[in-house]
Amino acid sequence: MTAAQPMTIERFIIEQEQRHPDATGALSQILYDLAFAGKIIAREVRKAGLVDILGGTGSVNVQGELVQKLDEYANTTIFKAMDHTGRLCIMGSEEVADPIEIPERYPTGPYVLLFDPLDGSSNIDYNVSIGTIFSIHRKISPGPRGDITDILQTGNLQVAAGYILYGSSTMMVYSTGNGVHGFTLDPSIGEFLLSHPNIHMPEASRYYSVNESYYTRWTPAIRKLVDHLKGTYGKPSAARSARYIGSLVADFHRNLIGGGIFLYPADVREPGKPKAKLRLLYEAAPLAFLAEAAGGRAIDGERRILDVVPTQLHQRTALFVGNCDDVALVERFIAAER
Repeated sequence: MTAAQPMTIERFIIEQEQRHPDATGALSQILYDLAFAGKIIAREVRKAGLVDILGGTGSVNVQGELVQKLDEYANTTIFKAMDHTGRLCIMGSEEVADPIEIPERYPTGPYVLLFDPLDGSSNIDYNVSIGTIFSIHRKISPGPRGDITDILQTGNLQVAAGYILYGSSTMMVYSTGNGVHGFTLDPSIGEFLLSHPNIHMPEASRYYSVNESYYTRWTPAIRKLVDHLKGTYGKPSAARSARYIGSLVADFHRNLIGGGIFLYPADVREPGKPKAKLRLLYEAAPLAFLAEAAGGRAIDGERRILDVVPTQLHQRTALFVGNCDDVALVERFIAAER
C-alpha cells in the first residue's frame, strides 16, 4: 500500500469478508458501525476543552465511579449506533448495571456487543489519551432476543474484539482472530485508513506498565516481579523502562506496538479476599484476544484470561498481558511463591 493507494477500513473489512464465502456481512457491518461511532466520539473528545463537556455529571455508575460527561455521551453514541441495526441481540456496557436489551420496536440479530464506552475517562480533564474497548460474541441463547447467557461467554468464544484510541491521533485497532490491524483516522476526509497492518507484539520487551503506588497491596511474588523489572532484584541487566499512563487502552497500545507488559495485580490487603479492578468481559477479555492474535499472552495470575468463565456482567479480574516471554516470567515468579 502506498500513499497514493490508501486502504479505508470499509474496503479492508469488505476484502476480509470476501475471504469467507459463508459470511453474511453482519459482523463486518458491526465493525464499521463501531468505527462510525468512534468518529463521533473522537469529534467530541477534540472539543472537550471548548464546550461544557469536561468533568463529571454528578452521578455514579455501577462500578461506584463518578460518571464523566464524555462517558455518558460515548455510551449513548454507541448504543444509538447499534440498537436499530438488526445485527445485535443484546449489549452490555460498563456504564449500565444490567444487560442492555434491544428496543422491542427494532429487529434483533445473531451477535452480542460488550463495551467500555470510554476507558480511562478519569484522565479526560488532563488531556490524556482515552479509549473505547469492545468485544463481540455470537448469540447462543435459543430465544429471538438475547439474554444473560449470551453475555456470560468465555473470551475464547469472541469472534472479534478491539479498541478505539483517542490520542494525538484517533486509531481503531481490531482483530477477528486472524491478525491484528490498526487504522488511523484522517480527519481531513473523515475516514479510518489502514496504518498498522498485521501488528505483532515485539519479542524484545522494552517497557513495563504498572501503578507502583499500589506496591504494598501486592503479594510478595508480584513485588519481587516488579523489582526484577526495575532491575533492583536479580539481574540489573533485566531492567526495563517504566511507562504508565493510567489509561488501559493507551498503556496496552504502547506495549502492543513497542514491546512490553501491562500488569494490574489483585489487591491483597485483606487476606483471603483478593480484589481485582479491571472488568473481565469488556476490558481484559477483548485485550487478551488482541494480545493472542498478535502473538502475545494474557493471564489473571493463575489462568489464561480467555478461559475464565464469567459469572456476572461486571466481573473483575487481575490482568497480566504482554509478549509470551514476559507473561511466562510472571508465571515463574508466582510459582516460586507457592
